[in-house]
Amino acid sequence: MLTVVREQLGRALFRRVAGPDGPATRARIHDTPGPRWFAPDRPIRIVHGDASMFIGGLSALLLQSLHPLAMAAVAGHSGYRGDPWGRLQRTSTFLAVTTYGTAEDAQRAVDIVRAIHERIRGTTARGVPYHASDPHLLGWVHAAETDSFLRAHERFGAHPLDAAGYDAYVADTARVAEALGLSDPPRDRRELAERLTAYRQELKATAEARAAARFLLFRPPLPLAARPFYGGLAANAVVLLPPWARGMLWLPRVPVVENLAVRPTGQALTRTIRWVLTPPPESRTT
Repeated sequence: MLTVVREQLGRALFRRVAGPDGPATRARIHDTPGPRWFAPDRPIRIVHGDASMFIGGLSALLLQSLHPLAMAAVAGHSGYRGDPWGRLQRTSTFLAVTTYGTAEDAQRAVDIVRAIHERIRGTTARGVPYHASDPHLLGWVHAAETDSFLRAHERFGAHPLDAAGYDAYVADTARVAEALGLSDPPRDRRELAERLTAYRQELKATAEARAAARFLLFRPPLPLAARPFYGGLAANAVVLLPPWARGMLWLPRVPVVENLAVRPTGQALTRTIRWVLTPPPESRTT
């Protein structure tokens, strides 16, 4: 009975994240022969294959929203409210293809994203123009995402890396960033921290950013039964944010509650996700 429940939950969660074509896409990514951008032992494969990505991904979205131009592009073109699961599935597929897929498939995925970015342009409510392919704007999105994934893995990963391993993770993500159009992405954790600091003066919690935070944290498109589970992930995504980012989004700190309840909940949830998504031993050989 436990195995049946595990398999049903695993299929349901994977379908949410990867979409109805997820199994076929996974098979193509992992089973197609050919050279890859990253060898099997590279840190990017360890980080992106861990359940901590569920928390890191939510935290990244909150952090990315603080750049007014990035948030305007998302609000105006991504359809995150009308099709949040579709956006999640496209993002997760891109990460999987570039991390684990063949070099040919990875480059094709990058070319598709670059073509989409090229078409996304407009102006903010204040009349400031934006273009999704702007390397400076891409630099913010990349730095916020990389930092969020890294810190989530450091805190919730099954096997956290050492300092050299996380430096190597940042260097791995730079390979994808360059393919997307960044000329000088950070290549270790020190450079990543410096890059985030350099963007601070450009950041602002606009009305669109706070609306996105309310949607992500309090109004997820989920059945009521799943909301407590999601709420635990969301609470940990907030705790993972830099203190200055939490302040900008008006997300309060309650250290005692966070240490005694929120963080242990995050550990339990990531262990549960890991258990659900890992096939039992007998299933792996059939």
